[in-house]
Amino acid sequence: MFDKLEGIAKRQEQITEELTKPEVVSDQNKFRKLMKEQNDLAPIVEAFKEYKECKETIEDSLMILEEESDDELKEFAKEEMNTAKARQAELEDELKILLLPKDENDDKNVVVEIRGGAGGDEAALFAAELYRMYCMYAESMKWKTELVSLNENGLGGFKEVVFMVNGQGAYSKLKYESGVHRVQRIPVTESGGRIHTSTATVAVMPEAEEVDVEIDMNDCRFDVFRASGNGGQCVNTTDSAVRLTHIPTGIVISCQDEKSQLKNKDKALKVLRARLYELELQKKQDEESEARRSQIGTGDRSEKIRTYNFPQGRVTDHRIKFTSHRLGQIMDGSIEEIIDNCIAADQAAKLAKVE
Repeated sequence: MFDKLEGIAKRQEQITEELTKPEVVSDQNKFRKLMKEQNDLAPIVEAFKEYKECKETIEDSLMILEEESDDELKEFAKEEMNTAKARQAELEDELKILLLPKDENDDKNVVVEIRGGAGGDEAALFAAELYRMYCMYAESMKWKTELVSLNENGLGGFKEVVFMVNGQGAYSKLKYESGVHRVQRIPVTESGGRIHTSTATVAVMPEAEEVDVEIDMNDCRFDVFRASGNGGQCVNTTDSAVRLTHIPTGIVISCQDEKSQLKNKDKALKVLRARLYELELQKKQDEESEARRSQIGTGDRSEKIRTYNFPQGRVTDHRIKFTSHRLGQIMDGSIEEIIDNCIAADQAAKLAKVE
């Protein structure tokens, strides 16, 4: 591990040197690439530097304990050594995590699809509440959300909603949300006061760039139509909505949020890229199924990941056996604790595999 860390420290020095060269500064693509690599390496180099400082402190303290006769100085050295040892152990654990292979998609924006599942209108209402939860979480993270398409049920619920979340590290956090979310509560339409169970599926996909997925426009069919539902001025009066059909896969995407047909077309293509990229990722993960099983869930939208029990005010994440009784706050977007626990469990599983 320490040989690898020395190599990373040397690599950062090389990058710093390269970034001062005029030919690199003038090549914006290369400059951005090196800057990103430097930023990625910085936390590892900083932690390793502190680790080495702790090691030096321990060595200096041992020397004082062996050679000095002053009791007060020896006591001070002993305290310094114990503090450095404790911090060194913490840094060793941090460095192991920092050296884990990074998901290349972690820094990407995401496309999120939420669909009402079993439970009819109640499932659609729950899907709408999940959408609100993610929008509030994104706001707390200073991320931007952008609606792509919405299919309402007329009662305030969403049969389907597709939206984008743009922000640093959006995928690194939200990727743990893919799967089936289950709600247990008494629906407003239930006169007998019985608790019903309904579901909604969530799919979180990294936004794919044109370099990630190449789309042959001959494989795409675009149909335009008049937007329906709650639209702004002009949205419902012009043929601005777009339906994109990807012929080879049969994927159909409708986008009607924008007043401009061109903007809706652009959004639809972004969603298509994300879906095609997700198919490729899934194919790769299936080939590495054993490694995938060691992580938290499969990311499959058919996997039940979480239950929201309203009568008990409880939320349980089944993958990591985590339960919180802060249901109200969670539905208001306070999902950081659940996500942090998923990340910790994922890292622990990966570390166990490495060790």
